[in-house]
This record gives sequence, structure tokens and C-alpha cells, in this order.
Amino acid sequence: MTPAGSGRLTLLLTSPRVPAGVLTRDAWLALEGAAAVLGREDEPQLEALRAAGMPVTSPPPGEDAPPVLARALVSRALTDGAVVWVGSSDGDPGLTDAIASEVSRLPTPPEVEVVVGSYDVQGARLLDLVAVMDRLRSPGGCPWDAEQTHASLVPYLVEEAFEAVEALESGDRAHMVEELGDVLLQVAFHARVAQEHESDPFDIDDVAAGLVAKLVRRHPHVFADAEAADAAAVEASWDSIKDAERAAQQDARGASAPAGGSDGDILRGIPEAMPPLARATKIVSRLRRRARVELLDAALTSDPDGPGARLLALVVELEAAGIDPDSALRETLRHLTASALPGRER
Repeated sequence: MTPAGSGRLTLLLTSPRVPAGVLTRDAWLALEGAAAVLGREDEPQLEALRAAGMPVTSPPPGEDAPPVLARALVSRALTDGAVVWVGSSDGDPGLTDAIASEVSRLPTPPEVEVVVGSYDVQGARLLDLVAVMDRLRSPGGCPWDAEQTHASLVPYLVEEAFEAVEALESGDRAHMVEELGDVLLQVAFHARVAQEHESDPFDIDDVAAGLVAKLVRRHPHVFADAEAADAAAVEASWDSIKDAERAAQQDARGASAPAGGSDGDILRGIPEAMPPLARATKIVSRLRRRARVELLDAALTSDPDGPGARLLALVVELEAAGIDPDSALRETLRHLTASALPGRER
């Protein structure tokens, strides 16, 4: 037996977002040097450790409440010398406080240490989002979430996008985090709905994989041996790659791509449902980048005094100066609203 006061109780903490059994060197040293390793049954870490040949025991039924478990772990450390408790996925609520209380009442308590067995990587909390969304859509989850479809969710996506724009332009960092989270929720929600399609499902991994492939494909100056001297060169390369992708898609469908790209082809991908001012800015930017400003000239001279042409001319002027007309108008409207309604939050 180990003399009282010379034992050690190690609390091994791991991330539930990292595969079980992938542990730090310090964690394996603590496990290999332990006289006893304990944890809760049905935990992935315990299964992984047993698969690696390490004996792991669990507290008897009815003895896993924090105060009872804390007393048992501290006592075991005093008698056996080195005990490791493999933390549960839920973080064992109340256990550390119970251990602190138990240790504080002893004249010669064992040494208590915390060893981190695995760390979250950046983006790990996205796994939590996927898990929560799955719970909400699964039987026993939320009735409202379970009833939603792609069509019913569209208004929320539009609304959240505008709220995110407002937050980003406000400069309020906490508000940005909240509203970007709401946009992310819409992406996760649509992906979860799509996962349930009977004949053509896709999920969040398919969405992410497609995005990663697109980003790599359209940044050959980063991921391949192409060169881009400045942002303008990047934009030109991006447009060229998009044209090649579109032609390949048309070939796959058996359609022929117009030589040099038709006017309609140049503007393809700009949604007609965009707010008119934002859509006009996008069209002007696209035509300028494609060196097709003659199309703008034709639109402006066809009815130069018409209200639409006058608005378009202002969009052309602002876009050329690097000013986003939509953002400029929103800022002016915010000032107008603040003046008309004193005390209203921006």
C-alpha cells in the first residue's frame, strides 16, 4: 500500500470532437503509469483504451454521483498510488468541485492533477452544430424544425443575410458573431433537410467538400503553380476559371457554349431576385471586368433622361470609384432614420 498523502489522482480531459484514442504524449504517460484507470461505461475513450489493451474499470452502479465518485477516487489514489479518471464526454458536471471538497477535508490528501489528452482544432465546434441540428430534426426533437422544408426556410435565409449585413456594417463585434451564426444555421439547416431526400440526398460534408474543391480550383496561384501579381490578376483568373467550368458543365449536358461568351452568358449566375440596386452593381462590375462596357454605354444612351438610366449612371460612377452603392445608400438611410427617430439604435 502507498503511504497516505503520496498518491496521485489524475483527471484526464479529452475533447469529444477528436477521435477517441488520439491522445497527447502526457496522457499516454499518465495512463501507462497508473495503478488503476477508471471511467464511465459507454464512453468512446474507454472503448478505445480497452481496444489498445489497457484495463479500464467503471464505478459500480449507483456510485457514480459526483460526491460518492469523488470520495471513491480520492480514496483509491491514497491506497493504490496513481489513479487516472478518464473524463466523460459531458465533462462530468460537479465532479471537480466534489473532488476539491473531498481533498480539502483531508490532512494529507493525494496530489490532484489535470492532464489534457486532446485539444479542439479550429472549426471543431462546427461538429457540435451538426450534432445539434441532427437532434432537432430527428424523432423526439423539435416539432417545428422537423416540419421545415427548403421552401419554408428561404425567407429566413434572406432575412438572416440582411441582418448579417447590418451587423457587419455596425461594427458591433458581438452582433457580428450572433448574426453570422444565424446565417451559418441556415446553411446547416438546409444541409440537414437535404440529407433526408429519398432519391438524391446530400449533407453538410458534401456542401463543404464542394466548396473546398471550388476554392482550391479557383486559386491556382495559391494551391498550384500559377502566378497572380495582384488582386486584379486574381479576378481575371477567377473569371477565366469560371468560364471553363461553365463550358465543361455545358459539354456534360450536351449543350454548346457560345464562342467568346454571349451577353447572357457573361451575366449568368447573377440572381434576378437580388435587390435591384445590388443587382445593378453586380452587373456593372461584371461587365467592367469582362471589358464589355459598350453594353453599359448602350443602356445609358438608349434613354439618357429616363429614371432607370439615371440611376444606372450613378451606379456606374460609384462602382468605378470603388464605392458600393448599396452600402452607401444604407449608411445614408441610417443617418436619416436616426435623425427622424431620435434615440433609435443604429
